[in-house]
Amino acid sequence: MRLSLKPLVLGMMLASSAHAFEPFNVEDIRVEGLQRIAPGTVFNYLPVKVGDRFNTFESERAIRALFKSGYFRDISLERDGGILVVQVQERPAVASIKIQGNDDIETEPLLDSLEDIGLAEGRVFNRSLLEQVEQELERQYFSRGKYGVKIKTTVTPLERNRVGILIDVSEGVVARIKQINIVGNSVFDDETLLDQFEQRTPGWLTFYTKSDQYSRQKLAADLETLRSFYQDRGYIKFNVDSTQVSITPDKKDIYITINITEGEQYHVSDIKLSGDLVVPAEELFPEFRINAGDTFSRKKVTNTVTRLTDHLGNKGYAFANVNTIPEIDEETRQVSLTFFVDPGKRVYVRRINFAGNTKTRDQVMRQEMRQMEGGWFSSKKVERSRTRLQRLGYFSTVNVETPAVPGATDEVDVNYSIAEQPSGSISVGIGFSQTSGVLLNGSISQDNFMGTGRRVSASVNNSSVNRIFSFSYQNPYYTVDGVSRGFGAFYRETDASQANIANYSTDTYGANVTYGFPVNEYDTFNFDLKADSLKLRASDFSSAQITDFIDNFGDEFKSLTLVGSFSHDTRNRRVFPSSGGVQRISVETKVPGSELEYYKLNLRAQQYVPLTRLFILSTKLQIGWGDGFGDFDNLPFFQNFFAGGTRSVRGYRDNSLGPLDSSNDPLGGSFRTVGNLEVVFPPPFMADSKSVRLSLFYDVGNVFSSTQDFSAEELRMSAGLSAVWLSPVGPLSVSIAQAFNDQSGDDTQFFQFNLGAGF
Repeated sequence: MRLSLKPLVLGMMLASSAHAFEPFNVEDIRVEGLQRIAPGTVFNYLPVKVGDRFNTFESERAIRALFKSGYFRDISLERDGGILVVQVQERPAVASIKIQGNDDIETEPLLDSLEDIGLAEGRVFNRSLLEQVEQELERQYFSRGKYGVKIKTTVTPLERNRVGILIDVSEGVVARIKQINIVGNSVFDDETLLDQFEQRTPGWLTFYTKSDQYSRQKLAADLETLRSFYQDRGYIKFNVDSTQVSITPDKKDIYITINITEGEQYHVSDIKLSGDLVVPAEELFPEFRINAGDTFSRKKVTNTVTRLTDHLGNKGYAFANVNTIPEIDEETRQVSLTFFVDPGKRVYVRRINFAGNTKTRDQVMRQEMRQMEGGWFSSKKVERSRTRLQRLGYFSTVNVETPAVPGATDEVDVNYSIAEQPSGSISVGIGFSQTSGVLLNGSISQDNFMGTGRRVSASVNNSSVNRIFSFSYQNPYYTVDGVSRGFGAFYRETDASQANIANYSTDTYGANVTYGFPVNEYDTFNFDLKADSLKLRASDFSSAQITDFIDNFGDEFKSLTLVGSFSHDTRNRRVFPSSGGVQRISVETKVPGSELEYYKLNLRAQQYVPLTRLFILSTKLQIGWGDGFGDFDNLPFFQNFFAGGTRSVRGYRDNSLGPLDSSNDPLGGSFRTVGNLEVVFPPPFMADSKSVRLSLFYDVGNVFSSTQDFSAEELRMSAGLSAVWLSPVGPLSVSIAQAFNDQSGDDTQFFQFNLGAGF
């Protein structure tokens, strides 16, 4: 007997199969209609085995189980004697998914979101998912403020029971915030409150910041910012009652209404410490950022909790918790704060382990550790150690974990996992600058020589101004205390006339040795002793100042130079820093008995202050002063300071500022002062802007013959726009500047650029 059941829907199939089969013993099972799916997959889902008694109930179970697998769009059961025949029609497989028109969101995140709902290449195609696909894509675009998005899905049948899916996205325009209304505020006006928001109505900078584009996530963040604003000013009971967001029919404009209740302002009546005070209270109270009598501030409370937790963590209590218990008196509008301390157990560091360093020796990394084995655990020292490893430049990533030691409640291990990156380079480059012309350079360097952390480099530079050959070696771990030692040798030919300076040239060769003595994490003393020989040459066009100097002192000089410097560096990174600063003062002097006798003092102070997430304020001051001693009444002219150009006062030709010689060429001076004020920001409309920075700048400075000749009225100024790109052949700097307070004879340049090394 052969019975066939091909239902249109599962319910009809189950109902029909209930009386379609007479009970029989299954002697064999045969599967028909398979194309891609293996028979074993069907057998795994089929709740019937050879030898089972098959009846109407079992047929319902079998059909239900096979449909539940999701692999089939039609299933029928037949009997061929004692053989159970399972006939199936497979759902097609997804051969490809192509998304087009998605400019605002990259394809990969969209494909990931589709995979989460069950649609991906290689999976079984389920047409019912298409509606979910459209809803998911719309959700993502709605979250970005694109409410006019349209999604069209096309399914194309392919050979071998496969389909290709094309998702065509018409993104539309981003809905702009037309108006934000705050209802219920009386203490603070709308302007003050809206200034706290990241989202705002269109303004002259919103084309760049895109802050007028509506986003649900950003609105939620702005509401939390508003809550913090009030609670940081004592309004503990502040509440956002409701928020209404409406959109115009064309889906281009957004109107936002925020209803709030401000409540009353509260003050702090009392501050208490309780719990297990393993650290004396008098040691913890200096960490408090809120005191009795202050207006209540959630930010100050949070900062206090953080500082107390960090203080305990630095004493070895790695898992300390500090909870704030407020007691609010609504009648007097006062709040009493109790900080409850739960220190947990004091934790020691058993071992510090390193993984992933195939080249760099463990000893090099241990030199950077501020957390010691056997000492109390300190989260601050552990993190500082990680930062020091990262700043070495040997590793692309540095991660740290502090797992508890199995079987111990008061010990942890500190495990650093690193990924090494190449620390050596061989390069040949070409550059160009308006001052030096074509620059040819080649170098070979290894910052982590044989995994020891020592730095070795050799370089050659050639331009119309300079021809330089140099070699240097530095051991940053000369002693276990972090003292560094280095030495080098060099040969340099300089044609000053090609650098927009007076007509003369020099040939110099020498060698040096340097030592660095760290004072703490941020401060370092450096001492450098250099022996050199200088040959000075005049030309037929040299000025009287140059020829007179040669007549009086000669043209060959052998000397010893001692340079001492102190630096304080708190920058968060050395390339394009966004916070911190660097201050450096150095004194250079010729050792008595040298054929040249002079000294020079240099001061550099630079600070970076983040204004917003994108904008950084950079301030820089440079002061240089020098003089001669012994037989030299003045600083030798070839040691003079210069200013003007992309590295000092932009808008003026390189080295052109300051005194001129008798031939009307720049001669420089013994005193220089330069100040720079910049607002630095990444370029707009660039997906990857890590290597590029733009800035609006204001420069001021000049060079004077001596400190007595300094006059504020003689300072030259400029303002403009600058760009720096860290190109493969060296940094490229470009600036357009308008000079101010320029005088007759000044050599101004509206456009300036420099690529590669310069003079």
